Amino acid sequence: MKILIDFFPILLFFGAYKLYDIYIGTGVLMVATVLQMALIYGIDRKLQAMHKITLALILVFGTLTLVLHDDRFIKWKPTVLYAAMAIALAVAVWVYKKNFLKMLLGSQMTLPEPVWMRLNILWIVYSAFMALLNAYVAAYYSTEAWVNFKLWGYAFPLVFIVGQGFYISRYLTADDAKTPTP
Repeated sequence: MKILIDFFPILLFFGAYKLYDIYIGTGVLMVATVLQMALIYGIDRKLQAMHKITLALILVFGTLTLVLHDDRFIKWKPTVLYAAMAIALAVAVWVYKKNFLKMLLGSQMTLPEPVWMRLNILWIVYSAFMALLNAYVAAYYSTEAWVNFKLWGYAFPLVFIVGQGFYISRYLTADDAKTPTP
C-alpha cells in the first residue's frame, strides 16, 4: 500500500502528460502530491522533513511552470531537490560533524560507526549523481524524453535502495531484523 502511495503522483503526472501536455501533467502532479501528503499525514499523523520539502518544491516549481507557462521549472525541480539533499548531508557530516542518516535511522537499527559514515557518503554521492543526471536530461533533451526519464528513471533509486539494503544487511543484528519499520 505504501509503495502505491509513493508512486501514484508520478504515475498520474505521466498519464496526464501523455493524454494532454506538460501543463496539465504539472497541475495533476501538484494535486496528487497534496493528496499523497494528506494520506501520509492521515496514516502517520506527521510528515517527515523530506515530505514537506518535496511538497513545497512541487508546489513552488509547479506554480512557476503554470503561471509562466514554462516547463523548465518543473523539469529542474528534481535537480534542486537532489542537490539540496547532497549539500545538506555533506554540510551536516563535514561541517557540523553530525550524521543525518544515523540521526534519522539510528533508533531503528544499530550499525557500526564506519558503516553509518559510508552510508552518508553514499547518499551524498547518489544525490549529487541524480541532481547532475536530471540536470543533463532537463537541459539537453526534449520534454518528452525528460518525462520518460522521470518515469523509467525510478530504476535508479530502487537499485540504490536495494543495494544499500544488501550492504547493511550483514551488519544488522537479530534485534534490528525484528524491529518493525514504519
